[in-house]
Amino acid sequence: MTSTRVYCSYLMALGLLSALIPLAFIAISIINAPWFNALDNALSDLGHATRSNVAPLFNLGLSLGGFLIGMVSMCHISRISKALSTALSLASYSLILIAVFDEVYGPLHLVVSVIFFLSLAVFLITYAVTKRTILPIPLLILGIAAWGIHYSYDVPRGVAIPELISIFIVLPFYINLVREASETR
Repeated sequence: MTSTRVYCSYLMALGLLSALIPLAFIAISIINAPWFNALDNALSDLGHATRSNVAPLFNLGLSLGGFLIGMVSMCHISRISKALSTALSLASYSLILIAVFDEVYGPLHLVVSVIFFLSLAVFLITYAVTKRTILPIPLLILGIAAWGIHYSYDVPRGVAIPELISIFIVLPFYINLVREASETR
């Protein structure tokens, strides 16, 4: 195997792991928290240091994922686009801050959570502009609609569903960037 192929494989693996690790830790936390209900809770309820039995696991997953996404962004995505790397770095750092300032911190946690979800929107818009594609925009509108329905009609009662929708709509574009970076050496 040539060094280029090894590099491409390494980057794809790192990029996929950076996205899968926080999702896996969230899933494991949900499985181990019988009190958690995606319709009634926020994902961050899993990370509440004094009320959640899975807080260390949940917060570790978020911080590790944020760190790895930041590494991919700064070391690899920056070769493709400084704007996309900057937007992604903001999202990755704010994901780490959600783990650091869990719900125990009250309003500060809300601020870093809002920054995280807004940074996902900024990433999608930056992707659309940078790549000259409209593909992220309908998904962004879907994410905004999910938040709008929650806040307007209290459906669902908890924010876990809008949170997950926001995360999952970003994943294809992030993975595509990782793929593109792995082909650009």
